[in-house]
Amino acid sequence: MDHRTIGTVEVSAIGLGAMPLSIEGRPDESQAVATLHAALDAGITFIDTADSYHWHAGESGHNELLVARALRSHGGDTSGVLVATKGGRGRPGDGTWTVNGTPDHLRRAAEASARRLGVESIGLYQLHKPDPAVPWADSVGALSDLIDAGTIRAAGISNVTTGQIRQAHAILGDRLVSVQNRYSPAVRDSEPELRLCERLGLAFLPWSPLGGISRSSLDGPSGPVSAGTAFHHVAAAHGVSPQQVALAWLLARSPVSVPVPGSGRPGSIRDSARAVHLTLSEAEMARLEDARP
Repeated sequence: MDHRTIGTVEVSAIGLGAMPLSIEGRPDESQAVATLHAALDAGITFIDTADSYHWHAGESGHNELLVARALRSHGGDTSGVLVATKGGRGRPGDGTWTVNGTPDHLRRAAEASARRLGVESIGLYQLHKPDPAVPWADSVGALSDLIDAGTIRAAGISNVTTGQIRQAHAILGDRLVSVQNRYSPAVRDSEPELRLCERLGLAFLPWSPLGGISRSSLDGPSGPVSAGTAFHHVAAAHGVSPQQVALAWLLARSPVSVPVPGSGRPGSIRDSARAVHLTLSEAEMARLEDARP
């Protein structure tokens, strides 16, 4: 597995987005744990979770607890695994999402996440989404306070603009290590944020990185299945899945990119992990740059 850095921590170039293991349509626990174990066995050392990744009301932290159980039961050395979690969003249990970026909420949320993960200090804690009712500087300041208190070791922000990145960086300095925005073959709105991360030395963590690419048949289709995009054509030429091509494209587009594809089955995360071994030619990259699934 190739590696990249988030702050001062070296992680696998491909991470695992653990959300599908806990939200609507989630697999049973044995399959969920098997998926996490498969990721670890494939060399993945970066797992992304959040306190709001759950299905029903009253399940806050379901995904964090699941990740913690899987790490304990793996049997291998997991000391080098970076588990990143997020706070600032909630799920009432009716399918909707809420947002709460007050400093008091973020403090309590981070402390609860640390307890569920079974750690004294969270390796990477991310503000899940800006709260329009709370001054951005106040929410970011709460991350600084959490670092000072030792509750977290490094901070990240998610679903943000370039202006919010600059303001957070001015407040946190090198304690801000990552930005997590939606970015994929189909959704490239965060191109300015990606390039700003390169200039500031921040890791860019694309969420939903397979947007526009049909998921592996191991997981079943996630909407209309397209077999005619440039990503599918390049995949056929290499004898790999289009998911691997999408992830290899994201890795090649920027040295700070660390995609976190979600997965619900062991086979699909094994397939995603193999993307680090796929090298795309300049001609293929140019073809994919101009393609929109």
